[in-house]
Amino acid sequence: MARRKIQLKNDRQIKKLRAAGKLVADTFAMIEPHIQPGVTTGELDELIEDFIRSHGAEPSFKGYNGFTGSTCVAVNDVVVHGIPGDLALQAGDIIGVDIGARLDGWHGDATITFPVGEIDAESQRLMDVCLASLDAGIETAQVGTRLSDISAVIQQIVEEAGFNVVRNLFAHGVGRNLHEAPSFPHYGESGRGPELKEGMVFTIEPMIVAGSEDVDLLDDGWTIVTVDGARSAQFEHTIAITKDGPLVLTAP
Repeated sequence: MARRKIQLKNDRQIKKLRAAGKLVADTFAMIEPHIQPGVTTGELDELIEDFIRSHGAEPSFKGYNGFTGSTCVAVNDVVVHGIPGDLALQAGDIIGVDIGARLDGWHGDATITFPVGEIDAESQRLMDVCLASLDAGIETAQVGTRLSDISAVIQQIVEEAGFNVVRNLFAHGVGRNLHEAPSFPHYGESGRGPELKEGMVFTIEPMIVAGSEDVDLLDDGWTIVTVDGARSAQFEHTIAITKDGPLVLTAP
């Protein structure tokens, strides 16, 4: 199968992507106070969809390949792609919220894992390590480095902390399409893959687990969970490669 070509974005297009990314960041700021014990994932989803649409955009995930939610939710042992519904959050849970917004034809995509009330120290450490690995991956994303350099630094940080990186789930390019080239994992040897160039736009979204790196797909065809019930955390930003360093398009 032929490798998809990476589409470089110009300054005007990156400005459009930044506007979509800013809306995603604003949506997170809106939803964070609502992430409390007793709220259902479906209620959070409805708030997110209403907010995105009220700003002249549409949820990127709604209807994508048949997905029914406007956001993907990941509670505790869910890694990614959980479908919002009747599940009520409980104190001590952690929940990954993956938000995408399509504004003026361009997508923004990011994920934050939130604590629900007070959480245990190991869950907090899992979240902290995941966020630190994302930050290190972003810092590594400089013109002239290789795509796998990002993967390698993320894996190193995660495994040195005693956690594991989930396999077979990938970061991806972003533009007019939600998923574009390049696609790459968050583990592997450095010095491989395409050289980073100005105008590349893609996500970095480490998914890490406190137990086995192996996962299962549930019968709904979407929800991916850890095989051993261990907790999972994810943080994600969409970035653009510029001559001045990585530009985080989904930052507040």
